[in-house]
Amino acid sequence: MTIPFTYILRNLLTRKLTTVLTAGGMALVVYVFATVLMLAAGLEKTLVETGQADNVVVIRRGSQSEVQSGIDRHQAGIVETLPDIATGQDGLRLVSKEPVVLINLPKRDSGKPSNVVIRGVTATGLALRPQVRLVLGRMFRPGTSEIVAGRAIAQGFQGAGIGETMRFASRDWTVVGMFDAGRTGFDSEIWGDAEQMLQAFRRLAFSSLIFRLADAERFDAVKKDIESDPRLTLEAKRETRFYAEQSEALSKFISYLGTTISAIFSIGAIIGAMITMYASVASRTSEIGTLRALGFSRAAILAAFMLEALLLGFIGGLIGLGAASFMQLLSISTMNFQTFAELAFTFTLTPGIVAASLLFSLLMGFVGGFLPAARAARMKIVDALRAT
Repeated sequence: MTIPFTYILRNLLTRKLTTVLTAGGMALVVYVFATVLMLAAGLEKTLVETGQADNVVVIRRGSQSEVQSGIDRHQAGIVETLPDIATGQDGLRLVSKEPVVLINLPKRDSGKPSNVVIRGVTATGLALRPQVRLVLGRMFRPGTSEIVAGRAIAQGFQGAGIGETMRFASRDWTVVGMFDAGRTGFDSEIWGDAEQMLQAFRRLAFSSLIFRLADAERFDAVKKDIESDPRLTLEAKRETRFYAEQSEALSKFISYLGTTISAIFSIGAIIGAMITMYASVASRTSEIGTLRALGFSRAAILAAFMLEALLLGFIGGLIGLGAASFMQLLSISTMNFQTFAELAFTFTLTPGIVAASLLFSLLMGFVGGFLPAARAARMKIVDALRAT
């Protein structure tokens, strides 16, 4: 025979203050836990969606990022001749040779300097990124000192707005447009003409080559051709995989730090739940004796109090998740450990995070409620009724 659920729910509603305080403590922990996971998921989503599934990124073997890579014109020419590279409607091969450099710019709000990615692109490079669209101004003219800025850079850094001028590489560069990359990593970059960037930064080598495969299923064969060619010291990666790797270091750091903080906070929430449940057992000793006298088993008493603790955890989990969901309205900007450049991204709530957060809240309720529930189940009928 099991104790009715309405009895368990009534006990929670009767003790409104302790229920609210206990569930609130759990909600705070779940809020921190979910927010950290959303932060890591947002970073991964921003960088993974930066790439296209049928694009390939070629960099120097052993390089961790485009900034560390170097590809001379001879090697770039060899890669350009690969037969598996797709061609556009104009008959030209869809391959872009791009220099990538870091510069230091002051932020608009604080004036503090931060690293920003400068990318030299070509008309083909623009065609390879269909998610990028110009929202204000116009595109830069090839052969000039004109640049366009990603939305996050234009809004967050001094000199990056349309019509403004910034100085780097011994030149003054005019911002003539702002583009939106759909909240991907390109939103945190500044683009200009590739050849002009090479000249300005006095570079003889490109940082990376990006090309589109005529057949996406041929990637493994193309990768083997590039990496086995004795004339080349290059490696090829799918663009989606390349950008996913760019998020790994920071994402892991955020996840580990957040999990550690959540674990520490959860100890307090578990203790609070345990105190609440012990108080509930102490105040309901006579009820427990009556239930046992009516024929309810020790297992039924244990299950009732455990369900009460789990309900507290579940309520706290829902409140914490509800509060964390509003973080999706915010955008955060920080330095990516992999590239050492500023990266803007948003909090992202996924079904996996919802499930993990609710399981975490239920675990807190289970741990906090087990000992009080076991104490209630062990009470002898005579002793419990004598306490009335």
